[in-house]
Amino acid sequence: MAEEKRDIADINHSLYDFRYEENDADFYRVRKGLDESIVLRISEEKHDSDWMRDFRLKCLKIYNETREPDWGPDIHDLDIQKIVTYVKPKTAMAAKWEDVPDDIKNTFEKLGIPEAERESLAGVGAQYDSELVYHNVKDEVAEQGVVYTDIESAFSGEYSQMVKDHFMRLVPPTDHKFAALHGAVWSGGSFVYVPKGVKVKIPLQSYFRLNAAGAGQFEHTLIIVDEGADLHFIEGCSAPKYNVANLHAGCVELYVRKGARLRYSTIENWSKNMYNLNTKRALVEEGARMEWVSGSFGSHVSYLYPTTILKGDRSQCEFTGITFSGKGQDLDTGARVVHIGKNTSSIISSKSISKSGGQNTYRSAVIVNKEATGAKVSVNCDSLMLDDTSNSDTIPAMNIMTDECDVGHEAKIGRISNKAIFYLMSRGISEDEARAMIVSGFANPVSKELPLEYAVEMNNLIQLEMKGSL
Repeated sequence: MAEEKRDIADINHSLYDFRYEENDADFYRVRKGLDESIVLRISEEKHDSDWMRDFRLKCLKIYNETREPDWGPDIHDLDIQKIVTYVKPKTAMAAKWEDVPDDIKNTFEKLGIPEAERESLAGVGAQYDSELVYHNVKDEVAEQGVVYTDIESAFSGEYSQMVKDHFMRLVPPTDHKFAALHGAVWSGGSFVYVPKGVKVKIPLQSYFRLNAAGAGQFEHTLIIVDEGADLHFIEGCSAPKYNVANLHAGCVELYVRKGARLRYSTIENWSKNMYNLNTKRALVEEGARMEWVSGSFGSHVSYLYPTTILKGDRSQCEFTGITFSGKGQDLDTGARVVHIGKNTSSIISSKSISKSGGQNTYRSAVIVNKEATGAKVSVNCDSLMLDDTSNSDTIPAMNIMTDECDVGHEAKIGRISNKAIFYLMSRGISEDEARAMIVSGFANPVSKELPLEYAVEMNNLIQLEMKGSL
């Protein structure tokens, strides 16, 4: 232990000579790559406690010792030594929109963030590269005792022990290589706590913008919905397109207490140079309900499998998702559910669309433990291919350890019906418009689960994908 401490001290001493890569005077960037000096530099920037600094170093060690996953797309061409793991805007986090710097504010205004906040959100957090630049919650929600803040503030505030007790417990750094990477270099993200019995009537949202070329984003979202409470949380993601690889390896940990309900909706519109290696997991207690709504667009490669652990008796999970892959995209998505409590239920409904040679893979895992008697499981995945060069695969896995359960799985892969196209064209609709209408109808089960503004956004993304504009 003493030897380890001397090594850390030597590394800390070397930080005085650490230089940023600065391509823009308004941002700090650590140099490319990943080693102890970079992790310690990030820790210093974040003003970490000794506990967090040591945790980051432990995660780095796990990362270096862990092989890449043997599931999912091939990512051997992703070189972490070419990724900048921390890019910090030279601005403090603002609680008023007018205090956000103009260049950053203009980016988010084009994405409709302030307008959405005014019309339909109880609170918003906006992250730009590695740091939150704006965070606000409406007074009437705060008066209910709801806590919605950046996670760094939560580590040092009234709820610090709660955050520490839950941080990377559902997704430990030993889970897989990119969970360890996240633990080493995480920055930004949100903490939400909804007190017992509180019903948040309108959604909260976090929006993540990765704007720097060749950078990574590693935000951490931690949400605890206490007994009998109710929350809808929306996550939005986007990035401009560059000719170098970008990396997203965020982490979402959700705790749904007894009798509570949490809906977690995501619209991801990453650029097609993005490696999206995100990890999301929920723990659901007795009589509680977890709902996922997911729309995945963009990114060069995706690993995305939201996981729900139905720990409590009569706990429930519903996953509704859609993925659209085009030229040069390999999107590996799906869901995982672990049934532990008695009389639990889960519904997985996944849809994928592929065109112009895009690769879609639906990958799921359903585990029904021996003690999970009375479990009910329904898995349904539909794939739509729009041409002869695209691919769609379904890889379901089921591990059923009790006979006292009801489990069903259905998968369909098809193409757009020529008869349907002909029918619509006979009504004066062009062929392109007819195809777009059919695809929108295919995606309707997902869009109808979103608030109106986000359903419109998702449909617009589908139309742009159909035109090849993304």
